Amino acid sequence: MSRQDKQILKRIAGVLAAVLFVGWFLFWPLNYYIETPGTADNLKSYVTVKGHPDKRKGSYMITSVYLQQARPATYIWAHFDPQATIEKASDVTGGQSGATYNKVQNFYMKSAINEAIAVAYKAAHQEYTKQYLGIYVLEVEKQSKFKNDLKVGDTITEVDGRHFDTAQGYQKYIAKQKVGQNLTITYLHNGKKHQTTHKLIKIMGDRAGIGILLTDNVKIHTKIPVKVDPGQLGGPSGGLMFSLQIYQQVSGENLRHGRKIAGTGTIAPDGSVGEIGGIDKKVIAAHKAGATIFFAPYVKPTKTILKYEEGHQTNYQLAKKTAKKYAPGMKVVPVKSFNDAVEYLRTHQ
Repeated sequence: MSRQDKQILKRIAGVLAAVLFVGWFLFWPLNYYIETPGTADNLKSYVTVKGHPDKRKGSYMITSVYLQQARPATYIWAHFDPQATIEKASDVTGGQSGATYNKVQNFYMKSAINEAIAVAYKAAHQEYTKQYLGIYVLEVEKQSKFKNDLKVGDTITEVDGRHFDTAQGYQKYIAKQKVGQNLTITYLHNGKKHQTTHKLIKIMGDRAGIGILLTDNVKIHTKIPVKVDPGQLGGPSGGLMFSLQIYQQVSGENLRHGRKIAGTGTIAPDGSVGEIGGIDKKVIAAHKAGATIFFAPYVKPTKTILKYEEGHQTNYQLAKKTAKKYAPGMKVVPVKSFNDAVEYLRTHQ
């Protein structure tokens, strides 16, 4: 091989190495996620209440966080972006696969919508009923004897032929059984009914259990039809804002008065509002969308609570701090419940 041929090969090798490095730098996935401000979307396009269209000015906005898996390039960039936060993948997904994590987040959104409908209809004195479907499986522990049958996303409808109306009902029944005793469960997987029998394991001391992380799976039926399409959004944090949008439509009471109102927080069956993650990013997103009011979940900042809070600040404290820096013209309003938000809008027009 001539010297010229060797030089050409070296150049080709150099180019290939550079291409591979650039590809790695731009596209190689790391075990980290980057959180940045997402969007603040008008809920008029998400909610449809038959016979009760929303034609009034202003908007209720659901806020979101943009989450992306880090690459070497974006990982470095995020270190210099004051609005970005880097999180370990295990902290974000709980060690679940991407598909399983998304499935759980979609269920949380579905549950948030169901509770929002119930809270809004109750406040508007409109008819609705709750149908308890069973236990939704959020996680199956490795030591569970049911691990080869039960999957995340399944719904347990019966244990030993018995159906209960709450998760507590199932838990109390199972707790009365003995460790090592057989338990037959009936469950839905992808809409199809299955049944399996395995032994109970020891959980929480000497108690007997299946070995799963669970939550309630509830369906809401309303006399006035309502449809909520969250699109690509997931998680439980839109509960409060969905309830306000649905309430305004089904009740006919105009609480907005032309204002752009954003916020975040989970919604419980009793209307209480719970804390969420990434509220600083949501405040920024709301400000960029023109919101003048932002509802933030409120809890009393005791030493015990602050010890476990994100950045050792409550949602309200972090939202106020973020608004002062990035959205000084936006009013951050602390709320403990759906009723708090409604009362504020009624008395501050």
